[in-house]
Amino acid sequence: MSTVELANGVQVPLIGLGTWQAPPGEVEEAVKTAIDVGYRHFDCAHVYGNEKEIGAAVREKIAEGTVKREDLFIVSKLWNTFHRPELVLPACKKTLENFGLDYLDLYLMHWPMAFKEGDESFPTDAEGNFITEDIDYVDTYLAMEECVRQKLTRSIGVSNFNSQQILRVLKASIKPVMNQVECHPYLNQKRLIEFCRARGIQVTGYSPLGAPNTVWAPGAPKLVEDPRLAQLAARLGRSVAQVVLRYLVQNRVIAIPKSTNPTRLKQNISVFDFQLSEEDMEFIDGMNSNTRTCPFFQCKNDKNYPFVGEF
Repeated sequence: MSTVELANGVQVPLIGLGTWQAPPGEVEEAVKTAIDVGYRHFDCAHVYGNEKEIGAAVREKIAEGTVKREDLFIVSKLWNTFHRPELVLPACKKTLENFGLDYLDLYLMHWPMAFKEGDESFPTDAEGNFITEDIDYVDTYLAMEECVRQKLTRSIGVSNFNSQQILRVLKASIKPVMNQVECHPYLNQKRLIEFCRARGIQVTGYSPLGAPNTVWAPGAPKLVEDPRLAQLAARLGRSVAQVVLRYLVQNRVIAIPKSTNPTRLKQNISVFDFQLSEEDMEFIDGMNSNTRTCPFFQCKNDKNYPFVGEF
């Protein structure tokens, strides 16, 4: 497995397993299978509601000697209802309790918007918009630094941040090492990736296969059914998913495809034994249409909604 190095020297596997929309009843077996076939990077989040099952799978594989904890790169994310600074440390500790682990490798702020506190992960008003609060994400990020100081996580970063929001958090004493954003051929994020790398921030691409089952943009075109990619994949003797994932990792973007299917789990990690030509890479670059499968439009009226401006 190829890796990229974070600004703090930590190595991150270029392919990880995404766990968004992975049902609790299936995700535990998927994680165990993934470890068996070579995955060492697992992307998780409090709001996905499956940290306990993922943790159980990881602990079982450690106990049986398949992997050591230090072989794994485990990511989780601070949810929007815990942005008030005094809630950040308890939220991180709760995530570790769910996993049954002593530390995370990376803890991300899931979104720059703060939601109304309470038991509802998605507090919603009568019009269907999420109810947000006026909490500065910089204050939230500064509170996340304490998670590093207390050795609850090796690294911290952000997710779904635009370039201007990144500039603000760069003033912190512990710089973000990662920005996780939606990234695939329909949304290649070239400018944002260049911006982040120039500032020592690596990029993870979520929904690398276009999130075909997303509830946020049900009418979005399905990347894995694109005939242009199908033709390219057929020429290379690969699946469309493998071509797309190869495109990302060849650009040194970390990809976290989600699957619970054993066959696809193996296919998705088998992208390091072939190369796309320069012409192939340019061809896929040309598919960019700035199409999001996760626009999170229910927050579009919040002042910290990130999908505004140039990038």
